[in-house]
Amino acid sequence: MLIDSHCHLDRLDLTPFDGELANALSFARERGVERFLCVSIDLENVHAVIAMAEQYADIYASVGVHPNEQEHGEPTVEQLLALADNEKVIAIGETGLDYFRSEGDLAWQHQRFRNHIAAAKACNKPLIIHCREARDDTLRILEEEGAESVGGIMHCFVEDLATAERAMELGFYISFSGIVTFNSATDLKEVAKTIPADRILVETDAPYLAPVPYRGKSNQPAYVREVAECIAQLRGVSYAEIASQSGENFIRLFKLQA
Repeated sequence: MLIDSHCHLDRLDLTPFDGELANALSFARERGVERFLCVSIDLENVHAVIAMAEQYADIYASVGVHPNEQEHGEPTVEQLLALADNEKVIAIGETGLDYFRSEGDLAWQHQRFRNHIAAAKACNKPLIIHCREARDDTLRILEEEGAESVGGIMHCFVEDLATAERAMELGFYISFSGIVTFNSATDLKEVAKTIPADRILVETDAPYLAPVPYRGKSNQPAYVREVAECIAQLRGVSYAEIASQSGENFIRLFKLQA
């Protein structure tokens, strides 16, 4: 069961699909993708994300505000809980820390992260973690806030094996994006080759980070297959095995029916 564990369906380039999301989803399904987790990044688009999940049986939603987002309001724990009170919302996030795009006093970013963890614990839904050039603080805050009680996903993982191991100790799964297919991603390929199979997830982060051979183009959920194929090659197993295992991992994490 191939599942795109992280995509932004509300932001896809639908030009190749006559402007229709349904056509993009059909293309993905034709390539074996059976479910999609559409991830919210701000308070402006969250209702559209939830509406997509309500419209399609194979789409789930998350609610959260990206660590770099500063234009559409600061989410409170209460707001996040109200938005998460929907059976198609299965996760809180994406949330976390990003020191690449944000500079200066980032106390606000830390507090936003803590609010998301509090909301996740209150509604007992896993977290989707964004971490960029902030691995030590990200792991520290997860530990301080007791995030291991809900666990979640280290989205678009690009860190080293030691960081992956610390995250897995906290109950998190490691999700690989198209970056793992890049020739330059030698350290990341080693992580994908080494970690336990029962902690692997695959994602596109569409419309961003298209995998080889589509690198530089707008990404699509259909291209999660290339990510799974790359990981299978790295681990010396079949594509079917990675597709099945990563799908089972997703189902287990979110306590869904197979």
